[in-house]
Amino acid sequence: MKVLVADKFEKSGLDGLRALGCEVVSNPDLAGDTLAEAILAEQPEILIVRSTKVEARHLEGNSLSLVIRAGAGYNTIDVAAASANGVYVANCPGKNSLAVAELAFGLILTLDRRIPDNVAEFRAGQWNKKAYSKAKGIYGSTLGLVGMGQIGQEMVPRAKAFGMTVVAYSRWMTPDIAAALGIGQAHSLLEVAQQADYVSVHTSLREDTRGLIDKAFFDAMKPGAGFINTSRAEVVDEDAMVGALRSGKIRAGLDVMVGEPSGGEGVYEGPLKDLANVYCTHHIGASTDQAQEAVSAETVRIVKEYKTTGTVPNVVNLGKGEIATHLLVVRHRDRVGVLAGVLGHLKDDGVNVQEMENIVLGGAHAAIAQIAVNKAPGDAVLSAIRLLPDVFSSNLFPIAKP
Repeated sequence: MKVLVADKFEKSGLDGLRALGCEVVSNPDLAGDTLAEAILAEQPEILIVRSTKVEARHLEGNSLSLVIRAGAGYNTIDVAAASANGVYVANCPGKNSLAVAELAFGLILTLDRRIPDNVAEFRAGQWNKKAYSKAKGIYGSTLGLVGMGQIGQEMVPRAKAFGMTVVAYSRWMTPDIAAALGIGQAHSLLEVAQQADYVSVHTSLREDTRGLIDKAFFDAMKPGAGFINTSRAEVVDEDAMVGALRSGKIRAGLDVMVGEPSGGEGVYEGPLKDLANVYCTHHIGASTDQAQEAVSAETVRIVKEYKTTGTVPNVVNLGKGEIATHLLVVRHRDRVGVLAGVLGHLKDDGVNVQEMENIVLGGAHAAIAQIAVNKAPGDAVLSAIRLLPDVFSSNLFPIAKP
């Protein structure tokens, strides 16, 4: 199995892939046209990336069957194109949680103590204790969390260690979970904005979270509150945020921003560079040795599982039955050609199979096939399937939608 690593990747990860018997081609400088050329030349089955963008053209007409994002977010991969071309997409969720939480808390402390300004003036030979000794301190303040995945949950013990109260908004969090974490539960985004002295965003980028933090959110924030984003820039309406910053109402600590260079080096020309009340880091939230070693180990685990069993851990583009409308259950003898006959009748009726599992019973004499289909087969087709040699019975069930 050939693996193309088109990004920076830990040596331990490369060694782990080779130990699995994989042929590994590593070139961290691939992107765009050069990535497309490398895929066509090398014909890998697996592509591993971090920040490198994977476009539709990289997924069409080649040997790829799996793309692994060596990290949590996968918005840099054209998942729809991968699905259309029969390519799995997997990620490594939770492996960088500690690193991102550490940076987020560093940005909170930075806002309070203005650490970069202290350092910049000192390096310029200026001593300004009078200005920099006016920090408020974060003890007793309220941290508002947007999103309570693994990173959001890692923020809670850190906030408590600094004597902060925590209130969080998450669509999945129940009152019991909030109580177990020892935090307050906000019932809307605006409640978080209204209550928090510092807001920290920890939600993934999806279509329903794009622009989630909007002008109404910033309008609801307390004057002088701090806003932290270490998730994805597109979760925030940047124009609204810049307006709130320019008005002086809020301060911000950001690890992500619209228009940031995609590579390791580049030029940023966006509006944030000219604002004195915002501190920006260079999208480094997951960039600790500890986090990258953990991500590398998880990536190797995914490849090992795929290579040995054909299944993909952490796959993000399974259909999950949203197209299937009915489940056809066929009890049959475990003999060659039985399912081919069933599938042939479905094909002739224009019925598309969305998912199928064939469970062989003890003794390997009989099996039960569960076939999720996109529409109900006609009565004549169901009768023909029941009359097939070696079919005991078949039943059709509608699939309940949530």
